[in-house]
Amino acid sequence: MTKPNQQQPLIFSHVAAQGKPQHMTAEKNGCPFCNYADTENILTEAGDFTWVLNKYATLENTLQTIIIETKDHDADITTYSRQYNRDLMRFAIDCWQEVKHDPKYQSVLFYKNHGPLSGGSLKHAHMQVVGLEELDGEENLVPENFTGIEVFQRGNLSINFSTEPVMGFLEINLIVQDNNAEELDHLADGIQDTVRFILNEYYRGRCDSFNLFLYEREGQLIAKITPRFMTSPYYVGYKLSQTFTNEHLEGIGEEFRAFLETKD
Repeated sequence: MTKPNQQQPLIFSHVAAQGKPQHMTAEKNGCPFCNYADTENILTEAGDFTWVLNKYATLENTLQTIIIETKDHDADITTYSRQYNRDLMRFAIDCWQEVKHDPKYQSVLFYKNHGPLSGGSLKHAHMQVVGLEELDGEENLVPENFTGIEVFQRGNLSINFSTEPVMGFLEINLIVQDNNAEELDHLADGIQDTVRFILNEYYRGRCDSFNLFLYEREGQLIAKITPRFMTSPYYVGYKLSQTFTNEHLEGIGEEFRAFLETKD
């Protein structure tokens, strides 16, 4: 019996998953996002950006869509130009907002997987927008998941490290107050710099995976970026998140701040 305040799980369809690429090396047999061929599934195109229906819609009572970020199989957010990344984030947020304005969906999730420990199955850079018909995907989140040790401020962009993370250990929150073009550019730049730090500097360059999530909360647009390693058994078995001591977070913050101050 489910308790009233217990979140219901998403239901995964093993039938729909048949034929779906299962791991990051699946592209050795050909990448489905290169020269995208399933034109009947294309929702919107703009230059090198393509928004498509997910060919393997494995979750029941959902709309699953994919934003193919680039036609270049080996490119990713760390190699995009500043302007390309800004245009990409505007395009992706527009797609997200389009689904969010559809009353059919109780909530709409916007996230990105990158790397073998991120939960992704394809290397080719992409994001996902998922509309949930029956569930509030953010029901278990609380405001404290998006606050913590202040690390960096530039204009209206603020960055902090969660002291009450969703899962842990390090969760980097990037926050802007408005959803106008200038603020979106600041957020896009911050996301790009944060990812470069995670993949090239954090943990002495030994981190190769991250997740990116976008949220709208109380008039703020928030990106949460989480470096990914093996998931802790405390979280898997007990839903107990972990984080570092404040002193250690402050130390990472100093390193991160120094890195950001070298960026334009």
